[in-house]
Amino acid sequence: MTEPLLSVQDLRTYFRTSAGVARAVDGVSFEIAPNESVGVVGESGCGKSVTSLSLLRLIQRPGSIEPGSKIAFEGTDLLALDDEAMRKIRGNRIAMIFQEPMTALNPVFTVGAQLAEVPRVHSSIGKRDAWARAVEMLGTVGIPDPAERAKSYPHQLSGGMRQRVMIGMALMLSPSLLIADEPTTALDVTIQAQILELLADLRARTAMSVLLITHDLGVVAESTSRVIVMYAGEIVEQADVRELFAKPHHPYTEGLMAAMPRAGTKRERLTVIPGAVPSPYDWPAGCRFHARCPYAWERCEREHPPLYQIGAGHVSRCHLAVEPERRNTPHVPLAAQIGARA
Repeated sequence: MTEPLLSVQDLRTYFRTSAGVARAVDGVSFEIAPNESVGVVGESGCGKSVTSLSLLRLIQRPGSIEPGSKIAFEGTDLLALDDEAMRKIRGNRIAMIFQEPMTALNPVFTVGAQLAEVPRVHSSIGKRDAWARAVEMLGTVGIPDPAERAKSYPHQLSGGMRQRVMIGMALMLSPSLLIADEPTTALDVTIQAQILELLADLRARTAMSVLLITHDLGVVAESTSRVIVMYAGEIVEQADVRELFAKPHHPYTEGLMAAMPRAGTKRERLTVIPGAVPSPYDWPAGCRFHARCPYAWERCEREHPPLYQIGAGHVSRCHLAVEPERRNTPHVPLAAQIGARA
């Protein structure tokens, strides 16, 4: 078997504050193979972005990656590296693009200067060659008249162009892994499609792996081969993208899919999952989704479910895996009952 490009085992990232300990990421394990595109999906507050920042060791105080966590990239233990060695990994072998490029780009430098800085920091390339590389990359990511656009400041570009600049910056050094954290959230639908098509095209040309963080299952369906569903700081389901959409197992995944708008349907209102993600300061006992689940029973309230094997490459953190008959007796979720009483 091919060795994984990235292997994450029992990742725990906690934030210790005056309010207590927030267990934002609480025992996450997954792998990414070379030239694979993996999607991580879930509501805000589920731990997706903290997971991605943990991979690059960008967690700042009061946050910390807990002892026992393991992150291996290309066979190297990232948590054992010193700061200097880790800086050589970031941007060089693992790159990241963020959801809001206006906050990631420096407003007082041209986009060409900011792209050219990347190879200059990580190699001995000269100023002129770095600028030429920046212009070339702007053309690669589909920005017209790249030589002129390189002289523009971030505020002079549209949101879609700024996101293309961020993608170009991430790819300047041909990384093996690209982490894309909600790369299309702030863009309109047409530009979203263009950005996703660009990422797919670049991945096919460079054979890099992509970890796509999103709350949008539609984006996942278009852009990834495998899906990780996160809820309340942990993975609740993981499967091949076709398997997940054809046979979702976890009730949370079912709820996310039911909430997706679909063309040709006559529903006047979208389905919603009652309640909200619980606080990371106080994850509930048992299954963390039980208060919002239409199938929950006593076992769900007291026993935290493991990741059950559902099929080849398909796992689900739900007791329905061993008691499937419970699907025949759905009830009103506790969160909905509380909401109705309020």
